[in-house]
Amino acid sequence: MNTRTPLGGTTTLLVIAKEPVPGRVKTRLTPPFSHYEAATLAAAALEDTLRTVLTLPAARRVLVLEGSPGSWVPQGFDVLPQCAGTLDERIAAAFGTCAGPALLIGMDTPQITSALLAPALSPGSWDGCDAWFGPAEDGGFWALGLAAPEPGLVRGVPMSLPCTGEVQRARLTDAGLTVRDLPPLRDVDTAEDARHVAAAAPHGRFADVLTHLGGAVIR
Repeated sequence: MNTRTPLGGTTTLLVIAKEPVPGRVKTRLTPPFSHYEAATLAAAALEDTLRTVLTLPAARRVLVLEGSPGSWVPQGFDVLPQCAGTLDERIAAAFGTCAGPALLIGMDTPQITSALLAPALSPGSWDGCDAWFGPAEDGGFWALGLAAPEPGLVRGVPMSLPCTGEVQRARLTDAGLTVRDLPPLRDVDTAEDARHVAAAAPHGRFADVLTHLGGAVIR
């Protein structure tokens, strides 16, 4: 059980994730991994992500979950079910639950650190800033923050395409928002991605599980 007292802050932190059920998560890891192994890696990535989020200053921490929560959800998180629909609709709905500044991340970047997210969560992070954007190396995005969460800023953006990040960032700037960028990150989709991400966070649960499953970590 986690007994750490989470730090307070002004921003709601949203983690959008799937319950790590074999055959329903990280299916692009199969092959070389089995569905069970892929789900085990997904669970490790989610564990690392949630653990890091607990170290970050936040007004509220919310796991926006597709599936059912279990004992693996640490104390300090509210759990909300994802709405039905496409990913853009689910992200939009998550932002729609927030009354003030909100930052959303996924479960695919277990290499995140408090230092990496500090610019978007430190005092004054929203001064003169309307949005934070974290691009993913595959053309998507791994983080999205909105000072005034408006679901329409996300709804309709095509997801899981090489142009997703470009379209989403343009949606923000076209709306007249001042956007600041976080560093690009590689998210975990394929076995090669998994090796690179584990190398970036070699002491995390994700790297441990990958090594146990026989996945060589790139160094």
